Amino acid sequence: MKRSAAKAYSAGVKEYRQTYWEPDYQVKDTDILGCFKITPQAGVDREEAAAAVAAESSTGTWTTVWTDLLTDLDYYKGRAYRIEDVPGDDTCFYAFIAYPIDLFEEGSVVNVFTSLVGNVFGFKAIRALRLEDVRFPIAYVKTCGGPPHGIQVERDIMNKYGRPLLGCTIKPKLGLSAKNYGRAVYECLRGGLDFTKDDENVNSQPFMRWRDRFAFVAEAVKKAQAETGERKGHYLNVTAPTPEEMYKRAEFAKSLDMPIIMHDFLTGGFCANTGLANWCRENRMLLHIHRAMHAVIDRDRHHGIHFRVLTKALRLSGGDHLHTGTVVGKLEGDRESTLGWIDLLRERFIKEDRSRGIFFDQDWGSMPGAFAVASGGIHVWHVPALLSIFGDDAVFQFGGGTLGHPWGNAAGAAANRTALEACVEARNQGRNVDKEGKDILKAAAKSSPELKAAMETWKEIKFEFDTVDKLDVARA
Repeated sequence: MKRSAAKAYSAGVKEYRQTYWEPDYQVKDTDILGCFKITPQAGVDREEAAAAVAAESSTGTWTTVWTDLLTDLDYYKGRAYRIEDVPGDDTCFYAFIAYPIDLFEEGSVVNVFTSLVGNVFGFKAIRALRLEDVRFPIAYVKTCGGPPHGIQVERDIMNKYGRPLLGCTIKPKLGLSAKNYGRAVYECLRGGLDFTKDDENVNSQPFMRWRDRFAFVAEAVKKAQAETGERKGHYLNVTAPTPEEMYKRAEFAKSLDMPIIMHDFLTGGFCANTGLANWCRENRMLLHIHRAMHAVIDRDRHHGIHFRVLTKALRLSGGDHLHTGTVVGKLEGDRESTLGWIDLLRERFIKEDRSRGIFFDQDWGSMPGAFAVASGGIHVWHVPALLSIFGDDAVFQFGGGTLGHPWGNAAGAAANRTALEACVEARNQGRNVDKEGKDILKAAAKSSPELKAAMETWKEIKFEFDTVDKLDVARA
């Protein structure tokens, strides 16, 4: 195909259509596939816009360059191969793009996303662009380390089976001294929780330097373990200004014989996260992942990256836990979408299912899954729904729902534990926990004054707001 090297920019968009739009392309098992929701500028037709996204996220630029002749461009280029309507929204469309696996460095989530969501998101021919889903072929999955340990190994390390795990984020998240922070941790753990947690922005502030917090928390964890006879943990946040400082904090946590550390994988970055996951795998340390900053990226329905893609990025990059939303709590989360990305986080093979927003089959091979962490505005009344939604391989992460108990942290933890065990027992007896949850909790509260007080405290607290990021199929 002859192409002029002096095409104008606007004409260049039309030229992309000739090179990067291939509706007859046969997808290869080794291709990385992307589904983009594209909102084009006025006057740019669908094929042109889809081809432009394929070009700008792979081998294309705004004009023909003579060095195109020095490579096998037909082999390396991305290809837009299918276009679909977005149900209920005629301002945009879905474009499916196939990328040869050789475009990406092995085991590098950094490199994949630098290409797929790099400069193309600022492309002028596009008004808005959202990466809805990515299919990672098993050939690429096998080059990534994934979760340092995974669900089963964590259960073995913590010696906890047959139920979800219970956690609590210490509040107020900022302002406590290290010693008072440790006291709060101890009360929660002795009351019945499995884990407590640094919040995402607890790093090493002047009022509580990280080394002091780590030391007082370790003392609290060990004291609670000795009193309860159960393995306990606290997510020590090692997120830091530099990778060197991050590893220093991780090493200190290891020296204290702590079982788990924490990282903010988006603000910390994929590079730091992959390195930390590798360190955890080598040092038998569990890794909890917070998703701070995700809603900046994923909440807009037309522009950004969907959370199901960020979930896949985390599973590849490495983490044993990931915050996933709760559906029923204070944070955004459509139920069917949430069920979809929970499966993507935990299961070995997930089939395409548009009713849950999953656009591709995803095979994880032997890569272990990670615990889904339900966190954000939950309390004892939510436990039946949480168990129904998440099942056993999850962490129910309370904050105010433990610490806000009128009798203190230990009583709040005891209420959480009693509610969970009652619902698990009822579920195991064959009862419908989702429908009978109220009765189950009321029966359990008869022998637990802590649970009764918690139920009375939060009986009117609900978060019933409209979901912003709804599944497109829900609007069809």
